[in-house]
Amino acid sequence: MKQWILPAALTVLAACGGNATQQSEQKQPAAESTAPAAAPAGVVLKNDALNAVFEHYENLTEALVKGDASAAKISAAAIETGATAADPSGKLAEAAKTIGAAADIKAQRDAFSVLNDTFIGLVKTSGLSSGELHVEFCPMALNDKGAHWLSRSKDIRNPYFGDEMLTCGTVEETLQ
Repeated sequence: MKQWILPAALTVLAACGGNATQQSEQKQPAAESTAPAAAPAGVVLKNDALNAVFEHYENLTEALVKGDASAAKISAAAIETGATAADPSGKLAEAAKTIGAAADIKAQRDAFSVLNDTFIGLVKTSGLSSGELHVEFCPMALNDKGAHWLSRSKDIRNPYFGDEMLTCGTVEETLQ
């Protein structure tokens, strides 16, 4: 059963990069494909606890983009678990708990904004050791109040609307 974990992880990394070249490199033998998949990812936060939560944050964002409420609940639970070490104020854990308890994808997307308010602030305070993240903004989210999220890519993949308005938004800031 453990034999599928590395190929699955590499596939997820390639999909997150959104680059067809990277995905084709994933089909090479595992020893050769590990380095190319890790190089483009390159984002490392200075706060180790926050860095550990970041992977789950990306999974949550992708679940919301895809409209997968079940996957969003799983990622929110993982964020909630790691949030205590990443954010002693408890705001991050509370926001993740709200997403996990939400009845549907719309409620999860609404609660995602609160999580982002805290998470983006923590990332800005922590800083990055390597790579860059983009603070993206959708002006139509939350009934035209607007909402932010973080992404490794400048390509907009809107977690607040998913397929309804996948590319709605702009890059407001780049964190390095």
